[in-house]
Amino acid sequence: MTVLPLPAAALASRVATARHFLMTTPTHFDVTYVINPWMDPGQPVDAVLAGAQWSTIRELYLSLGHRVEVVDGEPGLPDMVFAANAATVVEGTAYGARFRTPQRAPEAAHVAGWFAERGVRVVAPTAVNEAEGDFAWTGEVLLAGTGFRTDPGAHAEAQEVLGVPVVSLHLVDPRYYHLDTCLVVLDDAADRAATVAYYPAAFSPGSQKVLARLFPDAVLADAADAACLGLNAVSDGRNVVLAQEATRLADLVAERGFVPHLVDVSELRKAGGGPKCVTMELRGLQLDDRS
Repeated sequence: MTVLPLPAAALASRVATARHFLMTTPTHFDVTYVINPWMDPGQPVDAVLAGAQWSTIRELYLSLGHRVEVVDGEPGLPDMVFAANAATVVEGTAYGARFRTPQRAPEAAHVAGWFAERGVRVVAPTAVNEAEGDFAWTGEVLLAGTGFRTDPGAHAEAQEVLGVPVVSLHLVDPRYYHLDTCLVVLDDAADRAATVAYYPAAFSPGSQKVLARLFPDAVLADAADAACLGLNAVSDGRNVVLAQEATRLADLVAERGFVPHLVDVSELRKAGGGPKCVTMELRGLQLDDRS
C-alpha cells in the first residue's frame, strides 16, 4: 500500500468522517463464469493473494478509524466478496438488491439474513438493482446508473424506499457496467457541494451533460484511470482508497486536498472489482450487539 505525500495546506482542506462499512470474507472468491468483460476463467485467481488484498483494504479502514462489519461468504458464491452489490443503505434505511444474473442472485438473501439477525429490515426490491454497484450517495442526491445491470425502474423504487432524490445516469461502455466502475463520490459532506470523480466516456451524451451541470468542478478521469478500475474507490471525505495503478487519478485528487492510499487489487480486478466493490457503507444504520 502506498500513501502519496501532500503539502500541509492541502491536507487542511479536507476532513475525514468516521464511516461504518460491511465487507464479505473472500474465502470463496474465484472467477468461474463470465458475467462482465473483466472475467476470464482461463486466468486463474491467486486465492492467497486475493485474501491478502482484501485484508489490506479492511486493515486500512480500521487504521483510519472506520468501523468494519464482516459477513461470511458462502460456498458457490464467488462474487459475494463484492459486498457493495447486496444492499444500499442511506440514512438508516436499507434497500435490498435483486441481481441481474442467476449466478449472483442468492447473495441478496444471505446478506438480508445477516441484517435481519441484527435487527435491521432490508426492504425487498421488485426491480432489478445491484445496489451500490449502481447507486452512489452524494449527501444530497442518489446518483443511479443503468444500462447493463440495474433496471431504470429501480431508480424510482429507490427514491420511494429511501426518500431521497434520485438522478438517473445511463452507462454505455460494457467495461464499465456498474456506476461504481466509472464514478466515485469523494466528498459527501452535507454542508457543502459534493466532489466527485468520473470517466465521461462511460456515460451517454445526455448523462455527461447532467454530470457537468451537477458537478462543474468534478475530477475528470481519463481512459487509463478507468482501465485499471481506479474509480472503483472509497473515500471518507479526506482519505481515498484506490487501485495502485491509478497514479494520475491519485495525483488529481491529491491536488484537491485528498489523501490517496494506493492498494493492490490485481486479483479482485480479475472479476471486475476493486476497493468499492468489496465495501458497502452502512450510512446511519444501527445494529444490535450481535454485530
